[in-house]
Amino acid sequence: MQNKKLLVVGELNVDLILNDIRGFPKVGTEIIASQMNLTLGSSSAIFASNIAALGVSTSFCGKIGQDDFGDFVFDRLREKGVHTDFLVKDKIYQTGLTLVLNYGQDRANVTYCGAMEHLGIDDIPWDHIDQFDHLHFSNLFLQPKIRKDISSLFKKAKAAGLTTSLDLQTDPEGRFDFDFQACLPFVDIFLPNEAEIKGLTGKNNVEDALEVLRPFAHVVAVKMGQKGSILINKSERIQAVGFKHEHFVDAIGAGDSFNAGFIHSFLEEKSLEECLQFANLTGALNTTAAGGTGAFEDRKNISEKAMKIFNVKI
Repeated sequence: MQNKKLLVVGELNVDLILNDIRGFPKVGTEIIASQMNLTLGSSSAIFASNIAALGVSTSFCGKIGQDDFGDFVFDRLREKGVHTDFLVKDKIYQTGLTLVLNYGQDRANVTYCGAMEHLGIDDIPWDHIDQFDHLHFSNLFLQPKIRKDISSLFKKAKAAGLTTSLDLQTDPEGRFDFDFQACLPFVDIFLPNEAEIKGLTGKNNVEDALEVLRPFAHVVAVKMGQKGSILINKSERIQAVGFKHEHFVDAIGAGDSFNAGFIHSFLEEKSLEECLQFANLTGALNTTAAGGTGAFEDRKNISEKAMKIFNVKI
């Protein structure tokens, strides 16, 4: 395999995760959480960290504040082997933070966006773009400045000869205002989850939603949690079953780890079926440790866990 290089463009924040929570908070009341973790958060950063741990040369373009949380994000990315030359430290806005109320298989989030809202298309290192082979973007709806230029971003990346991938993530406002007809022709791999693809297309089931996107998309891989995943391109449909195990900790970042596994295999020029199967594996591995990056220390550790928990050699 050629040593392909990846540029990740997206949001950056820390996650403050509260676990073992007694009930759900109501206005005017206080409840207790018995455990807390402060971790590297954001869809884009989890993806970047975990695909770097899998061995892909990864650089990040994003915006943080000149504050302690920004230093935390910067240091955690570097510890994971992510190149930080293209991080922008904003003098005005603070680093974003997500408060995660974790309830096992599901969670509730409250996010302060901060600096991430102010990342623009001009912050992308276009004068260095020929250094990279692939561009990945995540979490469109939390980044309003770059959102208005998202189709132009992917057009420029494709014109520069890169392959591309996109994970929308959820829309906190529930509108899913994204012109997929204009943008998806320039996206090689589109990576929504089940709820997102339904919200985007207005359809009640995944199969109908996929058919809405098929004329405009090249490859769509839909994350469906324990049910596995489904992929379509212009001519075929592939389904892969999920990996079940008894070591569940939490599902924070599982979709981002799915993305990391898929794009890792895609850059290795594996078949789409192999990409989907490996993505299911890395998504499941994510759930065996706390937070989005806890299960992904380095390639050796990941390989050992895959064999021990799932009896899969990677």
